Amino acid sequence: MTDLEAAINYLSHTQPAYLYLSLFFFAYLENLFPPSPSDLVIAFVGSLVGAGRLNLAVAILCATAGSTAGFATMYYVGFLIGRRIIDSGRIRFLPLGRIKTVEGWFAKYGYGLVIANRFLSGTRAIISFFTGLSELPIRIVLPLCAASALLWNTILISGGWFLGHNWKRLEMYLEIYGTVVLVLLGCTALFFILRFFLKRAHA
Repeated sequence: MTDLEAAINYLSHTQPAYLYLSLFFFAYLENLFPPSPSDLVIAFVGSLVGAGRLNLAVAILCATAGSTAGFATMYYVGFLIGRRIIDSGRIRFLPLGRIKTVEGWFAKYGYGLVIANRFLSGTRAIISFFTGLSELPIRIVLPLCAASALLWNTILISGGWFLGHNWKRLEMYLEIYGTVVLVLLGCTALFFILRFFLKRAHA
């Protein structure tokens, strides 16, 4: 049984109060240990809303609270010990020079990345970590994150509600969406890398 199947099986036999808590938990956990099946779990909960087992507004609120709390946790990890983690060399997929480049991006585009973070599956923990590392003010970034999470979770839960028993169709849509996002991110990264080297060549 996959993690997703286990989660769905658990939620299918859970009382409403525990469903709300589970919704918060899955939304929170995805920010700390990506990738996780949280988006599909949230969509499944939407189908339970459609079946009358849960309240739509409360479900959206619980998912949004979990997403925001998860973002805040990784923000403070980056804010409090991010520099120590980087200096230890534990972020192996980003060499120190590239980390400096990423920090520069956050200095310029940090607030925009926070707004977009819920729509960039797989990069959410990285965005919240570097937001804290860049010391962007929490009083600004947390409301932006909450707004982003509110919109994304409303889309997921409403989609599950609309599709009902066919909620798993969202998996296909999310995969297509994820592929498009990865391609766009790759093209954007390639553009900035090329621009960086062109600037150095003409310096």
